[in-house]
Amino acid sequence: MYPVIYLNKKKIAAVKRFHPWIFSGAIQKMERPVEDGELVEVRAMGGEFLAIGYYQDNTIAIRILSFKKELINEAYWENTLKSAYNLRNKLGLVDSEITNAYRLIHAEGDGVPGLIIDIYNTTAVIQCHSIGIHQRIEVIKSALLAIYGNKLEAIYDKSKETLPKEYAQTIENGYLHGHSDNQIVKENKNMFFVDWALGQKTGFFLDQRENRKLLAQYAPNKSVLNTFCYSGGFSIYALRAGASLVHSVDVSKKAIDWTDKNVEINGFENKHESYAQDVLRFLKRTEESYDIVVVDPPAYAKSKKARHNAVQGYKRLNAEAFKKVKNGGLMFTFSCSQVVDRVLFHNTIVAAALESKRKVRVLHHLSQPADHPMNIYHPEGSYLKGLVLQVED
Repeated sequence: MYPVIYLNKKKIAAVKRFHPWIFSGAIQKMERPVEDGELVEVRAMGGEFLAIGYYQDNTIAIRILSFKKELINEAYWENTLKSAYNLRNKLGLVDSEITNAYRLIHAEGDGVPGLIIDIYNTTAVIQCHSIGIHQRIEVIKSALLAIYGNKLEAIYDKSKETLPKEYAQTIENGYLHGHSDNQIVKENKNMFFVDWALGQKTGFFLDQRENRKLLAQYAPNKSVLNTFCYSGGFSIYALRAGASLVHSVDVSKKAIDWTDKNVEINGFENKHESYAQDVLRFLKRTEESYDIVVVDPPAYAKSKKARHNAVQGYKRLNAEAFKKVKNGGLMFTFSCSQVVDRVLFHNTIVAAALESKRKVRVLHHLSQPADHPMNIYHPEGSYLKGLVLQVED
């Protein structure tokens, strides 16, 4: 069906363990030269069928779509997206009265490496992280429309920033279907303005939904500092829960504007202040302390080479944050760096706590929600790590 790529016999074990990535060093030979994005059949040197995926001339050379011999056609895409939709339906996210923003496709977690689809009320935002997926965006669009019908008013492609530079120059972000002016979504009854065209990722950090909900349980009558606030997710939850005061900090003026807009939409202006400042500088300069401090930085490391510097950055940041937590207060601290695993993150927070010389107890271990599932054969998919800590003098 597809051109064949043969693997070195020492490298087939990972494929047989259903890991969805094949690295370039595993390739023994190609039946013929293969173009970026082309579907290929993967076999052992003896001819045994292993998988079907798409090729890209990169460190991760093949991303696997199926471990069965099948055509990757319209029916494949519709069945794959329907399976993901059915899971979100079981999770209570489809047609929910309190939440209309969720992740429909979470890459490897839903069996489609390189593809993210987020649903924002009546708009689907697609983000492709590989050429092979983007080349199939029209059939993905058709599958979405077949599943959602007229519930989906618009489909937006937000892939230009996440694709290889040379290929990205040939495309533009934009609507594949319809158009949407309504950018207000609902999450656990909280209202958020989402700008999928100009915002980070697909526009909003849906992966913190359950962690924001947990913070709300602790927030009544508490003062809260939300650092790296982006558009104010944790801030809005804290305010709705009855926080006495919320301060939001982000170096991006645009992020602070979105936060202020969300505070206004939800009607909490009198209990909120925002600061467009570097977070570390803010922590060092402010004399105020808080009942709850949220530390949710962007990924400090996107490669193993950057891991050491990232860990040092997390340690410095958390060491300063510990100083701003009132006696008996809480710290919600996170890392979304895939290359910083759970153990390394935990040890980094321990190092920061030691520097603070305070008593620290772990109350919760946090992760991503169920609409961001992890493929059990792909541990790299467990990217979001968090701890809720009680801090005492």
